[in-house]
Amino acid sequence: MYRNRWCLKKVIAGHTGWVRALDVDVSNEWFVSGGNDRLLKVWDLASGALRLTLTGHVHAIRGLKVDSRHPYVVSCSEDHEIKCWDLEQNKVVRNYHGHLNGVYTLALHPTLENILVSGGRDKTVRVWDLRTREEVHCLRGHTDTVFSVLAQGVEPQVVSGSADKTVRCWDLRTGRCRGVLTHHSKSVRALHAHPRLYAFLSGAADSLKVWQGEHATYQRDLSPNHSIINTLAVKDDPDSAIVVAGADNGFLHFYDFNSGHIFQSLESKPVRGSLHAEAGILAAVFDQSETRLLTGEADKTIKIWQPLEQEV
Repeated sequence: MYRNRWCLKKVIAGHTGWVRALDVDVSNEWFVSGGNDRLLKVWDLASGALRLTLTGHVHAIRGLKVDSRHPYVVSCSEDHEIKCWDLEQNKVVRNYHGHLNGVYTLALHPTLENILVSGGRDKTVRVWDLRTREEVHCLRGHTDTVFSVLAQGVEPQVVSGSADKTVRCWDLRTGRCRGVLTHHSKSVRALHAHPRLYAFLSGAADSLKVWQGEHATYQRDLSPNHSIINTLAVKDDPDSAIVVAGADNGFLHFYDFNSGHIFQSLESKPVRGSLHAEAGILAAVFDQSETRLLTGEADKTIKIWQPLEQEV
């Protein structure tokens, strides 16, 4: 199958540390970034202009999500804190206390309003009521840092990936573990649901795997790329979804989901002029139209990629 090649369209500078987290608002007019400089920044998607900078975290921001139902952004940090920001008031309106160490990842449930899931260095996955700040569940079982959590509208509704090399599936109602997936031999750093199929993907240093159905049955590996996968983004497509894996070495690998083959690998080279600029893709997300791919990088920039045959 012919696939358009993707290329770099825009570089956005403004952060003074690694950019570790990105998310795009449902309106597709703006997006949010966060990273090692402890700042949340809100940007205009079309122009790349900075709209707003929010301060409050005292250590690196590791994850963030834009709430599609409310004017909120939720962020998590190495300062052990989860914060809910009201973008109409431009301030923190709720804090969520419970994690005993850095919080590395979070997810908002797509169909259950006010359900927030987080994971971190204390080896736990925690489920919160976004509105009341109540900790609904503390899910224990991982033996090392939780790098990624996934919340989805089908069972298993909560999935977590850890440095202990496992993926765990959780029962959101009871807080119990539904199963432990042990196929990886390296830290599981990234999870992503398929947009249409009853399946999700897990990414690690050794492989990119596909799991299917209520019991997360192992299906297959996608082609190896021989790099540490930090982040996954998935673009829906009538024929076959496109899976993008962002790697520690600065490469973006574009997969055809059905065939499992890589159809393009791009090296994102560090932007010159920044002190201690390094290669590394730390975050990746498609915009709402899925015509632009945003990446957060170790050279302190945000990059926007588009297909060669398309301009937005």
